[in-house]
Amino acid sequence: MPLAFYAQKYSTRTGTVKFEASVASFEEVAAENKSASAIVNAANGDMAVLALMKGFRFKVALMEEHFNENYAETSKYPKATFKGKIANFKVDSLTATPSEFTITGQLTLHGTTKQITSKAKISKSGNTITITGNFSVKPSDFDIEIPSVVSKKIAETIVISYNFSLN
Repeated sequence: MPLAFYAQKYSTRTGTVKFEASVASFEEVAAENKSASAIVNAANGDMAVLALMKGFRFKVALMEEHFNENYAETSKYPKATFKGKIANFKVDSLTATPSEFTITGQLTLHGTTKQITSKAKISKSGNTITITGNFSVKPSDFDIEIPSVVSKKIAETIVISYNFSLN
């Protein structure tokens, strides 16, 4: 009878994904989602992330309403997903001191999928792997229309940052 080996998977349901689209001298355009799910396959570095779009919280309720109804259209596109791979990932070589890795994959947002590459800091303490990093996107890359009346108040390039503690 052959032995079966199952790859260890690390996961979380409380990952943080933030985005920043502020422009100097205008009101802050930023939101945070503290309930993103992420999973990493320790054997090969495959990674998947899911964030429900209605989970993004803004400081200003009206901004959150506009985000959900007009920009992200969360009733039509309820989630953002990422499926990718951490290059040269070896769980056994991780330490408490973060090392830099490259993560490449497909981000699906607002019904559009684009290739994304991100530099991430990854560390391991006990049985917890921590992954932090960021990347930039443009709303136009995902067919998100910014009305001209507010376009000067929203950055052309949006920085998305993430922080996952996976067990």
